[in-house]
Amino acid sequence: MIRTTLAAALLLGGALPAQAYKVFVSNERGNTVTVLDSETWEVLAEFPAGNRPRGITISPDGSELYVCASDDDAVRVFDTETYEETHTLPSGPDPELFVLHPTGNPLYIANEDDNLVTVTDVQTRQVLAEVPVGVEPEGMGISPDGKVVVNTSETTNMAHFIDTETFEIVQNTLVDQRPRFAQFTADGARLYVSAEIGGTVSVIDPATGEILHKITFEVPGIQPELLQPVGVRVTQDGSRVFVALGPSNRVAVVDGETWEVLDYLLVGQRVWQLAFTPDERFLITTNGNSNDVSIIDVAAGEVVRSVPVGQQPWGVVVAPE
Repeated sequence: MIRTTLAAALLLGGALPAQAYKVFVSNERGNTVTVLDSETWEVLAEFPAGNRPRGITISPDGSELYVCASDDDAVRVFDTETYEETHTLPSGPDPELFVLHPTGNPLYIANEDDNLVTVTDVQTRQVLAEVPVGVEPEGMGISPDGKVVVNTSETTNMAHFIDTETFEIVQNTLVDQRPRFAQFTADGARLYVSAEIGGTVSVIDPATGEILHKITFEVPGIQPELLQPVGVRVTQDGSRVFVALGPSNRVAVVDGETWEVLDYLLVGQRVWQLAFTPDERFLITTNGNSNDVSIIDVAAGEVVRSVPVGQQPWGVVVAPE
């Protein structure tokens, strides 16, 4: 496993060759995307990305960058080498978060203002379906086999399980207040759903929709109402779960087997979303109020760097190579 290999290398005093990846950060207020180099952490570029860019993802081959331009009611598509906008995709009103099918097509988009999930074919650029969901849909997650997409509705407080063939809701799971993010484990056996106002992360069995456990958070000296779970990421082996805790300026490190909180890492202000580098060497956090990203060394469990980006960074994605 990658984490074990990294830890062993550190103990032996050896150094693994660094792999450089492009890191793309959407800046919600700056209306730009910042590009970083994951080896040097230098800013490579910053380019316009439409009005209020939030959700951001990348094609499996790394050639196309997709950005939710929320105030443009569109998904803008960029070339990851030239940073030029190539076209737009129909998204429905106010797209906030989205997720690609594991094959790279289609794209499932949460439309916060219309209580819909829009399914868009990224090749034909046509809408395949509009799925009615709860009030204020935001979080989007997809099972590794691509058979189920999950949307979280902030006001209805539900995780909606949608069959990707029929576009029908097959299961609803009631979670805590204002669910913001849905993340499957790599084996598809568990689903993590964060509840920002509820202050919990629900661990769900996707096969039944049953909540197996609720992860709670407590940091000495931090008021409970500031511990607001938002972005969630899980290591490939499922051993660690990282949770962005909003205005507490902390990322929780959770044991993926026992669901015990192991540590809280101090990052920038108003931590929002998270992304691993493909080798899981680093975890990048977007910090909306300090206009920077924090870099977490995953093996060491330490924050090793802060990098200024654009104005109010929101989303982050890392190119596959």
